Amino acid sequence: MAEQVTKSGVFVCLGNICLLLTAEAVFRKLVTDQNVSDTWRMGSAVMSTYELGNPPDYRGQACMKKHGTPMSHAARQVTKEDFAAAFDCILRMDESNRRDLNRKSDQVKNCRAIIELLGSYEPQTQFIFEGRYDGSNAHFETIYQQCVRCCRAALEKVR
Repeated sequence: MAEQVTKSGVFVCLGNICLLLTAEAVFRKLVTDQNVSDTWRMGSAVMSTYELGNPPDYRGQACMKKHGTPMSHAARQVTKEDFAAAFDCILRMDESNRRDLNRKSDQVKNCRAIIELLGSYEPQTQFIFEGRYDGSNAHFETIYQQCVRCCRAALEKVR
């Protein structure tokens, strides 16, 4: 019997209540729906501490429920182990995350994780998730739809 190859990725954003949790939940649902969840290990992590322990934004939760996508997790803070051994890929949400992650990865002796922009997988070339702090229901729907497109394209690339 061939050994299954496990791929791993962590979604990283500044905070812990909106985009990050949506992206991770969408990716988890996609790998579950495609029956490849046993070959994936995923997580989410944040750069800041000010939203740690807080639940996802209620509007984001409502959007995810509307789409039948479970969302019941909270992120932790990024660690040096995320770069050295824990994950193959770190999927960041914006340019601020890139700078912070690069600084942190420079402190890791054997950094093996690849840092990528989740939006780089966006087929509609909307690389950055705009307006995510607007707070309107329409913005949460926009975020959800962009996460679906990006996560689907990322999954197809690495399958």
